Amino acid sequence: MGACLGACSLLSCASCLCGSAPCVLCSCCPSSRNSTVSRLIFTTFLFLGVLVSIIMLSPGVESQLYKLPWVCEEGSGTPVVLQGHIDCGSLLGYRAVYRMCFATAAFFFLFMLLMVCVRSSRDPRAAVQNGFWFFKFLVLVGITVGAFYIPDGSFSNIWFYFGVAGSFLFILVQLVLLVDFAHSWNQRWLCKAEERDSRAWYAGLFFFTLLFYALSVAAVVLLFIYYTRAGACYEGKVFIGLNLTFCVCVSIVAVLPKIQDAQPNSGLLQASTVTLYTMFVTWLALSNVPDQECNPHLLTSLGNETVLAGPEADVTQWWDAPSIVGLVVFILCTLFISLRSSDHRQVNSLMQTEERVPTLEATQQQQVAACEGRAFDNEQDGVTYSYSFFHFCLVLASLHIMMTLTNWYRPGEARKMISTWTAVWVKICASWAGLLLYLWTLVAPLLLPSRDFS
Repeated sequence: MGACLGACSLLSCASCLCGSAPCVLCSCCPSSRNSTVSRLIFTTFLFLGVLVSIIMLSPGVESQLYKLPWVCEEGSGTPVVLQGHIDCGSLLGYRAVYRMCFATAAFFFLFMLLMVCVRSSRDPRAAVQNGFWFFKFLVLVGITVGAFYIPDGSFSNIWFYFGVAGSFLFILVQLVLLVDFAHSWNQRWLCKAEERDSRAWYAGLFFFTLLFYALSVAAVVLLFIYYTRAGACYEGKVFIGLNLTFCVCVSIVAVLPKIQDAQPNSGLLQASTVTLYTMFVTWLALSNVPDQECNPHLLTSLGNETVLAGPEADVTQWWDAPSIVGLVVFILCTLFISLRSSDHRQVNSLMQTEERVPTLEATQQQQVAACEGRAFDNEQDGVTYSYSFFHFCLVLASLHIMMTLTNWYRPGEARKMISTWTAVWVKICASWAGLLLYLWTLVAPLLLPSRDFS
């Protein structure tokens, strides 16, 4: 009996790791959609790469790695080339982050190309998307190992600009996700207020709207205190003043009578969310100003050597306040991409290909899977999200986290990281583009009345 159970367990694991069947969940776990499980596992791959990058940035890991004779040292302790090909410095600091994120970006870019125009799980490529996890993990490991064999040369400088472009787009994606979340939140609480005839839901919306605006005002005050000086730091003053003015303008537009008539669900909750996020991006931009007088983070972040050559070497720290908050926002937005449901229409308009009504056969299979407590295939009649666009978002996420962990610093001479105005302007332009994008969502129903923006 035990041998039979063991054989069944092995077959289940084999179907999960090597086949196209969805992973079987334990009996105590609730049933899950195949599409959700796949997105979560791919996101786990990304988070695994982020974890490895953080570990390789740790000063303790760097110093211990140089103590291992079989990794970096030979006899007298002089650093040598690992296996005749890899410079040991590429295993440490920002160089390791660049290679690790290059591997994850290349992995998701490969699947982005592979999954173009997949319409349902009946497509043979859908089996690759939703199964073969063990082999996909091996592919990711193989790409990662290969990335560390890339000669240093101009790789870091070129990949830096790829990271800048990808991170710019991901900042806009984050804004879309936040606006979509605020829309869903506002609509859900308004519906509950009408159904239960309770003013508590209105009070809740008012409280959070007021809280977001209060945090935004506090952020503006702190930015002026810590990132500007009397008679100096004119760029920072202009950036803060412009973004504050733009946020006030979009907040006024959001409550105009014509806008409210065209979009009854639009209101100050969404505008306050956009305002708070704009102040956050402004903070990130000012934290990259290459002027020690105008940037208090520059003294701790603009370190000397990201690679420890000995105990006397300085360490570049990525874990300052902007980077930590940016990492948290990145994790939340990436999880939102993976767990988003059909209620989030703005995200679905990008990620969803077609809306399909499941057939009777598919519905019965889902009910059986739910009773057995396992993942079920909910995409036989049509995918619930665009596989290709999902992987494109993960490519952008890989580039964004690379820039976040390296403080958006550009690789310079002697393996040093240099803060440049490039990062500042990219983030400021991203905040302006995000405000324009939100403004377009407000005025589009008026300019294009024939289209459905519900």
